[in-house]
Amino acid sequence: MNAQTPTKTSRLRGDRVTLAHGGGGKAMRDLIEEVFTDVFDPPGDEDQARLMTQALQDPGAQLAFTTDSFVVTPPVFPGGDIGKIAVCGTVNDLAVGGAIPLWLSAAFIIEEGCEIALLRQIVQSMDTEARKAGVRIVTGDTKVVERGSADQVFVTTSGVGVIPPDRDLRAANIRPGDVAIVNGVLGDHGATILAARGDMALSTDLISDCNSLNGLMETVIAAAPGLRAARDATRGGVASCLNEMADAAGVGIEIDETTLSLRHEVKGMCEVLGLDPLYLANEGTLVLFVPQEEADQTLAAMRQHSMGKDAVVIGKVLDGPAGRVTMRTLFGGTRLVDMLVGEQLPRIC
Repeated sequence: MNAQTPTKTSRLRGDRVTLAHGGGGKAMRDLIEEVFTDVFDPPGDEDQARLMTQALQDPGAQLAFTTDSFVVTPPVFPGGDIGKIAVCGTVNDLAVGGAIPLWLSAAFIIEEGCEIALLRQIVQSMDTEARKAGVRIVTGDTKVVERGSADQVFVTTSGVGVIPPDRDLRAANIRPGDVAIVNGVLGDHGATILAARGDMALSTDLISDCNSLNGLMETVIAAAPGLRAARDATRGGVASCLNEMADAAGVGIEIDETTLSLRHEVKGMCEVLGLDPLYLANEGTLVLFVPQEEADQTLAAMRQHSMGKDAVVIGKVLDGPAGRVTMRTLFGGTRLVDMLVGEQLPRIC
């Protein structure tokens, strides 16, 4: 007879978070150890992570640091959950600046009554995505607030990475004549979240494009030595991303509507609800600028990567007017693509 692996007995009582889990005593310790540190396995047991990397020894290397909070509703959606998006969002913020992401912190604001099973799912998603992206979650924090003070769980992640000495990716580097490239279809995340909320009885097979982009960024950097800048088009979509970059570089940008990739479900949802897909949030969409002469080699390299197989040139950089983004429409006209005013969909990430 084969020996049976003993089942680990949980020290947690009940299946929901209580205020005692934030009180600093044994209940809090049990929650942290069973739900968080047993999965993340942070180095050491101090109140800070002590980290070293050889990459910072290279002359001219820079430390990159970013932070972001995530309040997406619902916290679980097709293609991901608040844990996955927290890791992806922070990894991507580092990667688009040329940094190699290394370490993350994770802080959780948990509402009294939140299901412990939900926390376990979120933590497991974070661990899975962190391993996929090649980063470690090395420190964190938990707080519990009274019922009604939050919405189940909010997550704040901070990330640290290293920018090698030969990289300088900034929107200010963009020059007239450069081309704008995106790695795939637009608006999947925003449309998925809208459908998942169930407020409008929308039924689709859409899934969020939530993914870490650091592997794709390394592919682009290797293929395009003249890469100017990159951004991940999250809140405000591709339109807001392009406006920010045009303003920072003091250039104009013109995109071509015929080149924009949209799923039929996203198009239909936008038409029914009066939304503009250019402003829909993405969580796995990269917008980058390269010199015209490097466009073909960049596209070829991106299309060999799973996250860039639908890469396409969507526009070009003009010598002004500074900060202005326009679009050549399907009908041959031109329309202004301005910054988003207000919020199309709140609580999207």
